[in-house]
Order: sequence, then structure tokens, then C-alpha cells
Amino acid sequence: QVQIVESGGGLVQPGRSLRLSCVVSGTAFSSTAMGWYRQAPGRKREFIAGITGGGVINYVDSFKGRFTISRDNAKNTVYLQINNLQPDDTAVYYCNVVGRMSWGQGTQVTVSS
Repeated sequence: QVQIVESGGGLVQPGRSLRLSCVVSGTAFSSTAMGWYRQAPGRKREFIAGITGGGVINYVDSFKGRFTISRDNAKNTVYLQINNLQPDDTAVYYCNVVGRMSWGQGTQVTVSS
């Protein structure tokens, strides 16, 4: 059974950075495509970026530049680096196995001065 634990969120001021982490168990992680998603208040969950087990990365165009996805297969962990955070980045951030339908708790990111 796949288990996913996201962490690294918090309350930050505009312009600061955060690195979100996602530890995955219960799957052959090194061969599993992973994605980061977010859901802002009152909006649908949206895809940010994905990374294959081999490290091939794709980003939604609107997230290119400030968002960086990476993974460490030795640690069963996927990361999302977010730079120059803005109030519109306030959301719950989730990671997931690409195509998986159930979701974890996510990690809350709040950007406010």
C-alpha cells in the first residue's frame, strides 16, 4: 500500500523560499513517476510538475521558473523548491504517484506579510 507524507510547508513572507519534501513508501520508488500538485482556497487541485524515476521532468508552463522538482531515489523522496513565494502561492501542496487517485494530507503553504 502506497503511503505518502508531505512536509516543509509553513507561513512565509513574500519573496522567501521553501523546499517541500515528500517521502514515499509501499512502491518501487525508483521506477515510479511522481508529481507535485496544489489546491488553493476555492480552486481545483492543479498539477505543477512531474518527474519520472529516471529524472525526466515536465512543468506546467505557468510554474516554470520559480518551481523546481527533484528526487532522491536513495531516500524515496521527492522535493519541490519554490522561490520568490507570492500570496497567490498560498495553497495545500500535495505530492502523489502520477495517476494515483487517493491523496494524502498535503502540506499547507501560506504566504503573507
